[in-house]
Amino acid sequence: MMNSQLIDYTLHLADTTLILSQRNSEWCGHGPVLEQDIAITNISLDLLGQSRNFYQYAAQLIGDSDENKLAYLRKEREFKNLLLVEQANGDWGQTILRQYLFSQFQYLLFEQLQNGNDEQLAAIAAKSIKETAYHVRWSSEWVIRLGDGTEESRNRMINAVDELWRYTGEMFLPAVMKLW
Repeated sequence: MMNSQLIDYTLHLADTTLILSQRNSEWCGHGPVLEQDIAITNISLDLLGQSRNFYQYAAQLIGDSDENKLAYLRKEREFKNLLLVEQANGDWGQTILRQYLFSQFQYLLFEQLQNGNDEQLAAIAAKSIKETAYHVRWSSEWVIRLGDGTEESRNRMINAVDELWRYTGEMFLPAVMKLW
């Protein structure tokens, strides 16, 4: 991968986890029960930590020592995140499904990245895969609970699938080939 492509790809990973972290953190103090409020907040913090690691690496590749410029001082059109993570929280079911779809994808991605040629991306993936496995387990349990729950919760999950499925294809496009 050329250096500019590696920078773009690393920013893609950083931006995606940052935006999802911010979206999930909107639930802080608003979760359906205290335990789940704390869980989604902790997931937000995990994602924020991952994004920081990716931003630090991108800054290093660029030759800058301040990853905060990349995270907070770019214009919104300069972000390279997946559109899935930008989607509004909607109800709890939509947030949970978004988290599940992303976490499952991210887990599979990290499995590959930790065995990849780039030592820094491999290290970040290896460091993050345990918490990502927890994100998959936690969100999948909620998807099942809501899908198998009441008629209302099942309908909300169906609506979430109807709303979010269209954003999943982007996860399988080569990130360095996208026109940001």
